[in-house]
Amino acid sequence: MMIADEKYIFKPETQRKLFILIGVGILLLVLGIVLSNMGGHAEEKHAADEIAKSLVASAEKPAEHAAEAGHEGAGEHHGAGPVWLQRVFSSLWHNNIFFAGIGIIGLFFISIQYAAQAGWSAPIKRIPLAMGHWIPFAGILTLIIWFVVKGHVFHWTHADLYAEGEHGDAILKGKGAYFYWPMAVGSFPIFYVLRMVVFFGLWYWFFTWIKKEMLAEDVDGSQQHWFTARKISAYFLVVFAVSSSVAAWDWVMSIDPHWFSTMFGWYVFASWWVTGLATITLIVVNLKGAGYMKMVTQNHLHDLGKFVFAFSVFWTYIWFCQFMLIYYSNLPEETIYFVQRMRTSPYAWIFYANVFLNFVLPFLLLMTRDAKRQMSMLKVVCPIVIVGHWFDFYNMVTPGTMKGNGGVGFIEIGLALIFMGLFLYVVLNALSKLQLVAKHHPFMEESLHHHI
Repeated sequence: MMIADEKYIFKPETQRKLFILIGVGILLLVLGIVLSNMGGHAEEKHAADEIAKSLVASAEKPAEHAAEAGHEGAGEHHGAGPVWLQRVFSSLWHNNIFFAGIGIIGLFFISIQYAAQAGWSAPIKRIPLAMGHWIPFAGILTLIIWFVVKGHVFHWTHADLYAEGEHGDAILKGKGAYFYWPMAVGSFPIFYVLRMVVFFGLWYWFFTWIKKEMLAEDVDGSQQHWFTARKISAYFLVVFAVSSSVAAWDWVMSIDPHWFSTMFGWYVFASWWVTGLATITLIVVNLKGAGYMKMVTQNHLHDLGKFVFAFSVFWTYIWFCQFMLIYYSNLPEETIYFVQRMRTSPYAWIFYANVFLNFVLPFLLLMTRDAKRQMSMLKVVCPIVIVGHWFDFYNMVTPGTMKGNGGVGFIEIGLALIFMGLFLYVVLNALSKLQLVAKHHPFMEESLHHHI
């Protein structure tokens, strides 16, 4: 049928806009570096001293003094080099992990639809498939960026922390095998790097496998391709359940190596997941507004809106559970993580804005049935969710790397625009090479009559 032969045209003007976006990002990054060098570091040093004083909930407990000392020690290594360079390194890692997660969620979304035998999503599955094309780029960038920033972002990579004597870190020594096995602690973290390579390798392998079956279905129309893709998706979901949690520990939680949360894997996944859903929805509504996606109706938009609404609530549930259990227990080695983010000026406003952007606004704006079915409303809410979770990842990464020298300025915004432009270019370029709608999806007829 004619409508199933839709193809997205990646127009030169669209490409030009993305290049302009990247150019603006580069300009802001350079401007931020120049202004940072002109501003001096006296005030930033004062802010770093102030944050060290506020990192404990109560000065009356000896254990809390120990926790403060541990974090001050972490700052000795993280403080090396000019502040602007530390900000660049921190923001590079922050943006890379944020956009890597969106690409991975594209594959996760497809796998969930196959495993659940969902029919409603048949017309939109090429959007998350296109998002998955970012996975190999994210893998290469993650590996390269890690080697560039590791000494500034990951405190545990400093070999002297594992030496005997007063400068050694007993806590990190106990965790050393997790990073360095089977080599000696403080040497090359082969176990850590190997996990990174294996995870991205597995994700990309599953992506190419599922993509192959999806595209083969367009050619011969055999339902066997759908059954094969469903089986592969089931395997991937098992692998992803483990790898995504370990990746969250490796790439985000280990930035604060003295702190841990048993819910952190879920928390990072929840933030990635709802951001990916908002990205899928935003691309769908913009394509439909441009005359594509003719098979997508208000009922499909309603389902996408429900996903964004529901998992914004889910993220809030995970956020509150992690926060409440740690803060209420008032153990200094755990609460220090939230005190640092709640009571210091570079991060406090982001901590509270997080809840407003990622829960209050999506909850209120998408509460009604009609709101979920209107493209105009989805075009408002989805960018709010994406920006909100960009700030969420900012507060996961930056306080542990920058201490009191953090902030959101031209450097952070510039790098965000660069990553956004590159991500969108890869996704839209991949989308232009696919059939926009699966021709022979076995549930396409069901999707055409989808009504809620």
